Amino acid sequence: MHARFHAPDAERDGDIVSLPDEEAQHLTRVLRLKIGASIRVFNGRGAEFDAVVEHVGKNAVQVRVGHLCNAVPESRVAVTLAQGVLKADKMDDVIRDAVMIGVTAIQPVVTARSEVTLQSLARGHRQERWQRIAVSSAKQCGRAVVPPVLESRLFDSVVASLQDLALPQPALMCVEPSAAAEVLSLTDLDTTAPRQATVLVGPEGGWTPEELEKGAAVSRQVTLGARTLRADAMPLIAITALLMHWREL
Repeated sequence: MHARFHAPDAERDGDIVSLPDEEAQHLTRVLRLKIGASIRVFNGRGAEFDAVVEHVGKNAVQVRVGHLCNAVPESRVAVTLAQGVLKADKMDDVIRDAVMIGVTAIQPVVTARSEVTLQSLARGHRQERWQRIAVSSAKQCGRAVVPPVLESRLFDSVVASLQDLALPQPALMCVEPSAAAEVLSLTDLDTTAPRQATVLVGPEGGWTPEELEKGAAVSRQVTLGARTLRADAMPLIAITALLMHWREL
């Protein structure tokens, strides 16, 4: 197995491209690869190539792109995860696992019970951090696609985007069984796989009654059973269960 690196500029056989700084440091300082080493590179948009290390400098690594390889297939259902932002490093784990299971995009959502604000997320450069985690997870799991981590938004803004189809429909909002009268179980859903979908998952503390009411207007509210699951575990469990239901795993 060749080491894999994210090379966003890789497009075709014969290209000589520079690796991003973090990738270059991983190649030189961690793996200690030299000129002539055979590697794999993927551009994050679905293409993966054989490659050879062409130049190793103090501040840069260049590779020569080779033949196009067969990339790991993507799911037929393009799932966007709209995730209530979690505290500390729990959100890092959600990003990692969501990329691993195959989501197409991740929309962080600041809800009434989120313990962060849009301003604090911006000050902490969280979007940039989460995008780096998405790259790392794609490298580890073999995907040639790096899902975008979108700019964090307020819950009402996400609801508006679902209404005007800026975020994919159908939308499925994960809730507790007692949340509302119209809650569906997984087995109530059609097994025919949609082309795309948005899955909404709340933060620690769950959704407020107002958010449940607004969410019901733009989504189908779904429960995965009677147990209360941890907020950081719910996204992986929910998306895995849905992909199994749609026969995508």
